[in-house]
Amino acid sequence: MTIVRRAAAYAALCTALAVLATVAIALMPGARAWAANGQGGVSARSYEPEVPVAGETEPTEPVAEPSAATLVNGRAVAPLDAPPAVRKVIAAANRIRTRPYIWGGGHGRWWDRGYDCSGAVSFALHGARLLSSPLPSGSMETWGAPGPGRWITVYANAGHAYAVIAGLRWDTAGNSSLEGTGPRWHESLTAAAGGRFIARHPIGY
Repeated sequence: MTIVRRAAAYAALCTALAVLATVAIALMPGARAWAANGQGGVSARSYEPEVPVAGETEPTEPVAEPSAATLVNGRAVAPLDAPPAVRKVIAAANRIRTRPYIWGGGHGRWWDRGYDCSGAVSFALHGARLLSSPLPSGSMETWGAPGPGRWITVYANAGHAYAVIAGLRWDTAGNSSLEGTGPRWHESLTAAAGGRFIARHPIGY
């Protein structure tokens, strides 16, 4: 056999093998997706995502809203689901809920004959040892963690401070003439004093 005939026979054999390989690939599973992709394989983005079967997803427990305290004759009654620390804060505030307003009251000592706004808030927080020493209203702008809390939120600016504790407002502003001056519980959560307030809360509450 001449060299020319050998080359022709070899070329015919290669062509036949190529045809057989193409037929074999076409019969393979997923060959249509491979061919349609045009990039030598199925793209990572072209797969069909698994659809979760109903009932097989991990359940997520909803977080219940905390209950609100109730106001009975000027005294706050803690809700049954309130954490112990929140109960202590409410109990401390109740101890001074009839004291008069005295500027600077509650800052020189914890137990005082009267309290100002930040002194009253400090006394309540100290009841649960959430505060080790009284703070003026301006310092409360950076106390604790930023934003409203789940149970306790302190609102402060340079001139005033009050707190919302278990759904009641603890404040020296907004009292009626019958309530007199000083720290009192209020059902309305709206600030009675003007200005922009910074919301802070004790970590965990």
